[in-house]
Amino acid sequence: MKAKLKELRDRSVEDLQREVVEKQKHLFDLRSQAVTEKLEDPSQLKKTRKHIARIKTILRERQQQPAAVTK
Repeated sequence: MKAKLKELRDRSVEDLQREVVEKQKHLFDLRSQAVTEKLEDPSQLKKTRKHIARIKTILRERQQQPAAVTK
């Protein structure tokens, strides 16, 4: 887990934003599969949501970082 988090923190903001969009599309697909009862691994929904949240947290930290330096 720590390795994945470190890898995410090393990536650029643009890469992270692209990955959020990609994961949100993937989450939509998973939800569609869940409705049609073709989802093989229901835990993928939770994992994908958590991954999106991790990325958004890192992006938010980077947004606030310059503001903290100026204060």
